[in-house]
Amino acid sequence: MAVTERTAGGTDGEGAAEQPEPDLQEAFAAGLARLRGLTGELTDEALRAPSALPGWTRGHVLTHIEGVGQALARQARYALRGRTIEVYDGGRPARDAAIEAGHGRPAARLTAALADALDEAEASWAAVGPGDWGRPVAYRDGTLRTVGLAWWRELEIHTVDALLGAGPSGWSPQLCTHLLDFLSVRAPGGVGLTVTAVDTGEVWTYGRGAPIAVEGRLTDLAAWFAGRRPEGPLEGGPLPELGNWP
Repeated sequence: MAVTERTAGGTDGEGAAEQPEPDLQEAFAAGLARLRGLTGELTDEALRAPSALPGWTRGHVLTHIEGVGQALARQARYALRGRTIEVYDGGRPARDAAIEAGHGRPAARLTAALADALDEAEASWAAVGPGDWGRPVAYRDGTLRTVGLAWWRELEIHTVDALLGAGPSGWSPQLCTHLLDFLSVRAPGGVGLTVTAVDTGEVWTYGRGAPIAVEGRLTDLAAWFAGRRPEGPLEGGPLPELGNWP
């Protein structure tokens, strides 16, 4: 398993700098406002256009956001009642079937359903108080904070996948640092991978072995680790192949 150490503002490797926990309520509000502003006037033609994900149109991506938003909001609602529930009724096959059934809807129907799902997500997460984030959920056998972080990732990454608005360059520094920490398990084995954000001075060190150094802007490094195309150059190639998403 990869070992991650992170320093901020230098490369002395004396340990990871303490990072503030993201305010998830603020992060949700920003992401929801951005997505709503980008999807209100979409046409049928726009929904049939390719997304950044191979084999998926923009309609596929937005239908997935609709479904995962509802599923993770349900985790929050049940956790607040002291109960746990599976993420999707019927599991991954049901999730995939819903995307296939829903991506071809006329624009008016799809965007209305997406808006309803975002409203449901907003209301469900707004009910989570400061003392609730440690409540257990079925998602990854984690806590409400685990599933809240997942919703943040899904919302921000898939908005970019839909090719609406800014690309990864629009991601916040907090999201980027979260992605580089959360996705540390993707670092290749048998090497010592050092990743340096040239615009912030932060350094991530993963694993032990033959040294490989990669440099780039923070947003581009996060995009690479998230399996998305960086908008700017990454220096130090050839880039190593990353492992599976956790």
